[in-house]
Amino acid sequence: MTKRIVAAFDFDGTITTRDTLLPFLKQYGLWKLTKGTCKTLAGIQRGNLRNALKENTLKALFADFPIERLEEEGRIYAETLPRLYRKETLGRIKSHKERGDQLILVTGSLGCYARPAAAALGFDHTFAVELASTLGHMTGDIQGANVRGPEKARLLKNHLKGEPVELWAYGNSSGDEEMLKMADHAEMV
Repeated sequence: MTKRIVAAFDFDGTITTRDTLLPFLKQYGLWKLTKGTCKTLAGIQRGNLRNALKENTLKALFADFPIERLEEEGRIYAETLPRLYRKETLGRIKSHKERGDQLILVTGSLGCYARPAAAALGFDHTFAVELASTLGHMTGDIQGANVRGPEKARLLKNHLKGEPVELWAYGNSSGDEEMLKMADHAEMV
């Protein structure tokens, strides 16, 4: 029996040459970004500083923001991202795609732009930070956990459902370590 081959990629710094989240968030106001940072540093939110900073910033920016508007602005932003793509990583994506491997994006980036970017690259599935909503507006809360570190590995394991696969994983930071450790072939970009 031949194992299915799965290739899991991080986005920021792995497919792209730099972070994509902060430039996307800046368009919604530096004051709101600063407010989220100050709330975190004031100690209102306990726990992992990186996760708390992201949660507080997203809440400050997107509480009561229309879902359709965020999705449209995310799609437009995704169209600007190819100029940031690493040629060598694009080559790996192309190679996996040509072999018929399943491509999965596992990223801490926002789903509103990660999903369309992944679709344009030919990915089969995307795990990204999704925001909760009610009645057509964002609450500003993250659905589930920030997609970083152990959460990347958990999402990928759940998706694979214990099925035997040959797993390739590509990442560039400590936030990708757990995903890379579970791979048969791991590459730090």
